Amino acid sequence: MCILKQSTKMVYSPQRMNRVLIPLSFAYQVGCRINNFLYDRGIRKTHRAPLSVISVGNIAFGGSEKTPLAMNLISFFLENGFRPALVTRGYKGKWEKIGGILSDGNQIYGTWREAGDEPFMVSQRFPQAGVFVGKNRLASCEKAHHAGFNVAILDDGFQHRRLQRNLDIVLYNPYKKVALREPLSSLRRANIIMVKREGDATTKVLIRKRFSESKIYLYTVKNQGFFPSADNTPLPVKHLEKKRLLVVCGIARPERFLSILKKEGMIPTFVLRFPDHHAYPSSSLKKISDEVQKLKADAILTTEKDHFKMWRFEREQKIPVYHNRIELEVDKEFYQEILPLLKEG
Repeated sequence: MCILKQSTKMVYSPQRMNRVLIPLSFAYQVGCRINNFLYDRGIRKTHRAPLSVISVGNIAFGGSEKTPLAMNLISFFLENGFRPALVTRGYKGKWEKIGGILSDGNQIYGTWREAGDEPFMVSQRFPQAGVFVGKNRLASCEKAHHAGFNVAILDDGFQHRRLQRNLDIVLYNPYKKVALREPLSSLRRANIIMVKREGDATTKVLIRKRFSESKIYLYTVKNQGFFPSADNTPLPVKHLEKKRLLVVCGIARPERFLSILKKEGMIPTFVLRFPDHHAYPSSSLKKISDEVQKLKADAILTTEKDHFKMWRFEREQKIPVYHNRIELEVDKEFYQEILPLLKEG
């Protein structure tokens, strides 16, 4: 990849964020222990939705491929003749508190500003699926059922115990030290634990032994390619190698994105990093514009959930913005575990 110079300039530091998360992790875990105790003892009541619910969650702060797995499930349900809907909080979207319907499977009613970046990304990938946002996930499930959907994918739902679910799926990466929302023992609540295929076999054996009541499946993160904004056809990597590219990302643990570039033989030497779910206000777009001019960049390379926020920038600055898409390669037996739920539904 042709980028002009090495830079230590960084808008956001993952290491600094982790230090901030340490006390937050302790407080969050205490809260989760209390919450779990109340639900386990029946002091707090759970509520059943009028459709099947599959929860996708984790026990760590930050990204852990929850949304890619949710999209895998949506694709799987669509292929099997079901009508799936994503039910999600819509973090940092305008509808997070009040709730809203981003997509009813026929029409999209908002943007990433209303619904949040990840729900909007899902609505673009799967226009025939429903996308319902808001803190009240039970209300969203009821809306989805009323709209004719028959299975809900509850995004980031492991800690949302108020809503009953048919299946609890948790992604867990034992090879990275990250701040936890819940103690590791909470994984015993999961029906299925998804573990990255990378890493040593001994660790996987220990996980299977400790959480013997849960099904353990492996997954790998795969890059689907690099795409221009208005096209679903990926570009050859050679096409990008000839360009001066500025890499921009606003995701949790951006090293995941950079590792994908490295696997493709693209070694960026200049990266602008922003916080997760960054809204790219005018000040951020100016920083990007300044770097484009300084580097004499031909294009910007970013993540799938970031590129929606740069449509206006691309149009006004007249510089192409390319993004990558990822998918999860999952054990085939994982889907056989889902099939009984399909038949029951």
